[in-house]
Amino acid sequence: MITNAQRRARLATRHALTPASRLASVEAVADRLVALHSTEPPTVHLGVAARTDLSVADVEQALYADRSVVKQLAMRRTLFTFPRDLLPHVWGSTSARVAAEQWRVISRDIERAGLAKDGTAWLRTASAAVLERLSDGSALSAAELREQVPEIEGRIEYAVGKSYGGSQPLAPRVLVLLGAEGRIMRAENTGHWRTSRPRWAAIEHWLDEVPARTDSQEGYATLTARYLAAFGPATETDIVWWFGATKGIVRQALADIGAVSVDLEDGLVGYVLPDDSDRDAVVDDWAALLPTLDSTSMGWKQRDWYLAPEDVPYLVDTNGNIGTTAWWNGRIVGAWVQDPEGVVSVVTRPGTDDAAVERLAAEAERLTRFLDGVVITSVYKSQVMKGEPLP
Repeated sequence: MITNAQRRARLATRHALTPASRLASVEAVADRLVALHSTEPPTVHLGVAARTDLSVADVEQALYADRSVVKQLAMRRTLFTFPRDLLPHVWGSTSARVAAEQWRVISRDIERAGLAKDGTAWLRTASAAVLERLSDGSALSAAELREQVPEIEGRIEYAVGKSYGGSQPLAPRVLVLLGAEGRIMRAENTGHWRTSRPRWAAIEHWLDEVPARTDSQEGYATLTARYLAAFGPATETDIVWWFGATKGIVRQALADIGAVSVDLEDGLVGYVLPDDSDRDAVVDDWAALLPTLDSTSMGWKQRDWYLAPEDVPYLVDTNGNIGTTAWWNGRIVGAWVQDPEGVVSVVTRPGTDDAAVERLAAEAERLTRFLDGVVITSVYKSQVMKGEPLP
């Protein structure tokens, strides 16, 4: 049996959320969490800020100068920032699964739009043209590639006849597909660190050494082991959701790594590594402020042990995306917001104990200093982030 209290204590140290467990580098944070959510660019910086004493410049250095962590489309067709050593396993497994699905969907959309009778052939030609243009070592934005590579020009209509309908260019979808395949990579960001305006580069020019990708089974096994090291115990439902994969894939990976089943306090069955430890970890009181879509907040599908079901409508949007969160001793007790000057404040449930409020206020001051006047916006705002209080 692993109790909820034990799970919360393990989370504190394994995810580097206590002052004593903070890490010294961006690479260490990415490694500790398997990967950092990157759908919203500032999540990477803010996730690092919560677990280190590093600066925005340190994160930018790791991403774009040292290239020791790399953005890659992977689980659930979501963008993550991975440590370099995991790339061959990601390419061979979850990214390959995403890429195969995107080939099918984009090819179908091309044919439906009447751009080509054979959407797959069109996509092959467009992909080859992009790779040829980037073969000289250039790093170009999507707009520059559209200008210089006519093969990727074209638009797809969506939701025809609906009020929210419109059209979208094909070029970004081609680039995202090539990124999922691990053939091109997001290079320097041409905008502010809180926005996403990447240049694209051929993988062999962005990475000094391109590792050989593993096969699917080995890739899933490696990622499952890393996931359980960080997030275990986790249920089969958690792991299937985290990967965006099938039960068959997950069960094979659990068997390959010799995962051990354990009873959880809420009656579910969880899985841990064979050498799992820290069941009796003891930590002091701790508080943390995590960004929208943080890897910890989004690490499990079944979240009742750290997120009260009655708070979900206020802290999670209707698509399941968790907004900013305020943590006290392993539970989400609220969210954080900013005023127009960038000052961070915390919104907690009425009745939150005074010690938690005091420590969270100190974390708000720390985050305000890190942001240095920058106001973070989000397309995944929870009700609390929109100004509604917790009941």
